Amino acid sequence: MDSSAFWLGLAAKLAVTAAFVVGASRAAESAGPLVGAMVATLPIAAGPAYVFIALDHDAGFIAASALASLAANAANIVFCTVHAAVAQSRGMAASLAAALGSWIVLAIAARAVGWTLPYAILLNVAVWAICLTIGRKFRVARMPSTVRRWYDLPLRAGMVAALVAVVVGLSARLGPAVTGTLALFPIVLISLVLIFQPRIGGAATAALTANAVIGLGGFAAALVVLQVAAAPLGVPAALVLALAVSMGCNFAVATARR
Repeated sequence: MDSSAFWLGLAAKLAVTAAFVVGASRAAESAGPLVGAMVATLPIAAGPAYVFIALDHDAGFIAASALASLAANAANIVFCTVHAAVAQSRGMAASLAAALGSWIVLAIAARAVGWTLPYAILLNVAVWAICLTIGRKFRVARMPSTVRRWYDLPLRAGMVAALVAVVVGLSARLGPAVTGTLALFPIVLISLVLIFQPRIGGAATAALTANAVIGLGGFAAALVVLQVAAAPLGVPAALVLALAVSMGCNFAVATARR
């Protein structure tokens, strides 16, 4: 593939991703913290990244990446819980630094482990149960009305598109483990914190990230489906099935809680 075709293809991928993020962000802003968190924990960044990676790699690569992503999902759960706890008394910079620092430490630690699917599932169940209990007191808060600024959605879409560009562009060089970890970098959650916390305060933003822990349980289930189904069903069918699991879990949670 020549350079012009590569850059045109990458631009098309980023445009698709940005459009998806804009639509999802508008839905999140018009709802409360629970529904907003369920939207935010859909595969907004990881989904497009995996679709584009699948265009260049086989089922074995996708399955191995999904296993690494499953381990990284536990780090995302901790990210949300740390942010929700710190944001109760600290500003955006401190709470985001603490959450992101915890994610980096856990992601690096996870790279040193030879994960199997049962161990990765056990990790997610244990971390999810602990963080769900810790974050229970942070999940309810009054959500002040907000006024959109012109840069809100472009910032969010640009951050996610940049992540997709990095993951897709480096996947062949970094291998499936690093690709799967990078695909789960909490870029959507970071962008939401950057947009909302200065405007609505720490407690209200913490309600969003604390509720996101629930949605990340469904995301873990979707990654398990992707890892298991990639080889026997084929990558396209596995991706569709994983998306259906993620959407079904989050829709069921939002419906039940409402």
